[in-house]
Amino acid sequence: MGSKARTASYDKLGPDIRYNSILISKFINCLMHDGKKSVAERVFYSAMDLIEQRLPNEPPIDVFTKAVENCMPAIEVRSKRVGGATYQVPMQVRKNRQQTLAIRWILLSSREKKGRPMHVKLADELVAAYNREGAAISKRENVHRMADANKAFAHFAW
Repeated sequence: MGSKARTASYDKLGPDIRYNSILISKFINCLMHDGKKSVAERVFYSAMDLIEQRLPNEPPIDVFTKAVENCMPAIEVRSKRVGGATYQVPMQVRKNRQQTLAIRWILLSSREKKGRPMHVKLADELVAAYNREGAAISKRENVHRMADANKAFAHFAW
């Protein structure tokens, strides 16, 4: 699959209804289960309303955008076979993959929490990521730490 075919699918993704943001539309699509987009939208917009109540001085769209930016990894490790050995090689992360990983980590960390409605867990994780804390940020820090520990193998990068 070429790079043009990969980017063409993102061009078809329209902005969301309330905030007119493609990032939010992408987030809602990742949040969605079993094709139930209206449920995913309701969960997301309820979380945004909760964020607005918790941080009245900040617009919720800015909190969301900053939370995703804070979770984006700059570098990650990839497996590379050289001879008979497999090395964890640190590599730069493309902008699109940074965004995808950040969204995935925020959703995974909010789904791991149990006992509360999803919109509350999502709002908690977004506020925590906005404040540079929480499980998604620690996942990012672990990825950066792994890359830093394996920087001796950076010359294997392709």
